Amino acid sequence: MRLTRFFLPILKENPKEAEIVSHRLMLRAGMMRQEAAGIYAWLPLGYRVLKKIEQIVREEQDRAGALELLMPTLQLADLWRESGRYDAYGPEMLRIADRHKRELLYGPTNEEMITEIFRAYVKSYRNLPLNLYHIQWKFRDEQRPRFGVMRGREFLMKDAYSFDLDEAGARRSYNKMFVAYLRTFARMGLKAIPMRAETGPIGGDLSHEFIVLAETGESGVFCDRDVLDLPVPGQDVNYDGDLTPIIKQWTSLYAATEDVHDAARFEQEVPAERRVNTRGIEVGQIFYFGTKYSEPMKATVAGPDGTDVPIHGGSYGVGVSRLVGAIIEACHDEAGIKWPEAVAPFKAVILNLKQGSDDTDTACEKLYRELSAKGVDVLYDDTDQRAGAKFAAADLIGIPWQIMVGPKGLAEGKIEIKRRADGSRENMSASDVVARIAG
Repeated sequence: MRLTRFFLPILKENPKEAEIVSHRLMLRAGMMRQEAAGIYAWLPLGYRVLKKIEQIVREEQDRAGALELLMPTLQLADLWRESGRYDAYGPEMLRIADRHKRELLYGPTNEEMITEIFRAYVKSYRNLPLNLYHIQWKFRDEQRPRFGVMRGREFLMKDAYSFDLDEAGARRSYNKMFVAYLRTFARMGLKAIPMRAETGPIGGDLSHEFIVLAETGESGVFCDRDVLDLPVPGQDVNYDGDLTPIIKQWTSLYAATEDVHDAARFEQEVPAERRVNTRGIEVGQIFYFGTKYSEPMKATVAGPDGTDVPIHGGSYGVGVSRLVGAIIEACHDEAGIKWPEAVAPFKAVILNLKQGSDDTDTACEKLYRELSAKGVDVLYDDTDQRAGAKFAAADLIGIPWQIMVGPKGLAEGKIEIKRRADGSRENMSASDVVARIAG
């Protein structure tokens, strides 16, 4: 993509309304624009990141055996009355009436609707286990939306829902999602710690939040420092095998949000030098809620003996749009964003340091063609801005590799590349640049 043909409205000044780093940098880097309180338009640079994150989430859900569908954003109020949550949910729910006076709501979550879909088609235990997920926009009317995408009103969410014959099967499904989440966040360059958590309005008695440690986080967290060094399961993990050893490894060390924190147990189990008390950002949460929805909504299947029994359910959410902010909170410096390669809007940016000069123009065009031909997402800064402005913009938007093409280096047959993550620089030939970036 040539920058002269790209829509990238960079701001020179810090927006006054931005209170935290991710909000400030997303606005400055031209990733999004606020359209109303807590509601944002995703501009091309931000949207590319959002889609990269969404795809990683999708791949790991598919790998764990979940099946993707898509449910509507609007739901019938009557469904929520069946479960008893319509009046209990509170003012965060946006309630709507259509022209026929039917009561609708803009879905904040989908337990009722997926249960209604399930009960319409699945009648036998032979069709279990089943896990269905979608990635969909949701709305919660936060009283005080703030911090950009970290606490907005409209947000993109992945939510999965498991259906099993009994509690033992439901816990196996829970374990699959637990492991899938470990892998999902690790692929994005994040260390997300599973912590015991409150179930909240979802219900049930078993839940873990996946927390990225950050001082700007909304949650107080307590954990054993050793949990930060636990190994994440590899791509070859067998989801059909026994995942209990992995779950035990990750849950045997103390890790809890402030809502369920047990100070006495924390001090008893964790040596003083390993105690971590900080704040964190929730990027996902998983729940086992048993028959909370299946009993009132009559979602039953015929068991092995022919008797109808209510299924045991679980739900599993990932804040896809929130992850954009969480990654920035974890990966930035004073100059701007430092995207992990897996979620970066582009892998490399070519900076033409003397636009209009035959030698630099020719070298940049050749690099652009060769990298694009090898499938590299590359942004070519072909604007006529001065070099300093190009360096500042490249650092701000955080593309992992900067390729700096100037007349002085070309005279020596060299091109300088900079790795945004650590600032390291190296001079090499054009062919070596292509091999390094494409590799």
